[in-house]
Amino acid sequence: MQRRHLLQLGLGTALPTRLWAATPDTPRLLLVFLRGAYDAANLLVPVASPFYYESRPNIAIAKDAALPLDGAWGLAPALADSVHPLWLKQQAAFVPFAGTHDTTRSHFETQDHIELGQPDNDARDFRSGFMNRLAGVLGAGAAGGSRLEAMAFTDQVPLILRGGLPVANQALRELGKPAINAAQAQVIAGMYAGTRMAGTVSGGFEVRDEVSREMAGEMEAASRGAIAAKGFALEARRVARLMRERVALGFIDVGGWDTHVAQGGATGALATKLGELGRGLALFADEMGPQWKNTVVVVVSEFGRTFRENGNRGTDHGHGSAYWVLGGGVRGGRIAGEQVEVKADTLFQNRDYPVLNEYRALLGGLFKRMYGLNDAQLATVFPGARARDAGLV
Repeated sequence: MQRRHLLQLGLGTALPTRLWAATPDTPRLLLVFLRGAYDAANLLVPVASPFYYESRPNIAIAKDAALPLDGAWGLAPALADSVHPLWLKQQAAFVPFAGTHDTTRSHFETQDHIELGQPDNDARDFRSGFMNRLAGVLGAGAAGGSRLEAMAFTDQVPLILRGGLPVANQALRELGKPAINAAQAQVIAGMYAGTRMAGTVSGGFEVRDEVSREMAGEMEAASRGAIAAKGFALEARRVARLMRERVALGFIDVGGWDTHVAQGGATGALATKLGELGRGLALFADEMGPQWKNTVVVVVSEFGRTFRENGNRGTDHGHGSAYWVLGGGVRGGRIAGEQVEVKADTLFQNRDYPVLNEYRALLGGLFKRMYGLNDAQLATVFPGARARDAGLV
């Protein structure tokens, strides 16, 4: 049976990537991708900027409504009961003016650009995402003991985790409904018996079936009303349980951030989504338990949005964004990275936040601190990038 037939049946998304041997202090990384380009200026509010209030007469968050962070920045009030407490415990940091130098302002182009993590001017290799390369680096040389895994909590393996290593995925919205039934799995496993792929194939089915059983049971239990049956908050608890026990590198994406119309300010459409996301992240942190001290969550988006509101009381496709970095071991309670005063003459092309903290340099510096990677390993993950340590961990 050829690989394409396995992919059609769903087996190609069920194979686990084994990483380094697990220890009590093994780092966990969860990358949350906000697809649709969220409005960073109404998350991390530039409360010291008169230009912000001039530019957003209808959707700005008032200074006295924003949660205080420092003299220049406030936080969206929708995160008062979720992310702001993590900030106060110094377990949350924000990096404004972050993103990629891609200027297409295309959701698809820029998402691909970030997920691949390849040099700006090189031809793109769509077979190699940067988290797959990170998994390869972390798995090199590991021997013995119980191994942790890389997993995408998505319907299909995303570009960021595609590459030379097979990676598992779990579709959170279709639990208990595997693409391959038990009889088909037995036939396929039998085809590979006695080959070097036998262990990987059978192991992939075991991981898929075990995860599906565990998570389907949790969905039924949630019908008691403690947590809604849908939404990021419910998914976040399940993701945390898996990352606590068996997943070292995780990826999840959350959609619906393209707010061209009726975006709202302290309340409204964007605030509601931020509130849901924040609750999910707080529940994730709580569910990680003691492993939270070894966990880093990075929240990114493909780009930011226009600084000035549009005629529909929304915002359009922009450039620079703001990244979130959360975790029990994060050096939080601060705004990190290179910054600039928010005013008209510091905007990129007179419309957007500039990108001062390029994502490959920023994440490269973070990975170097988290995993002790050397320059050659970093060059594998982000070819041609120079890691920049923002002191996030």
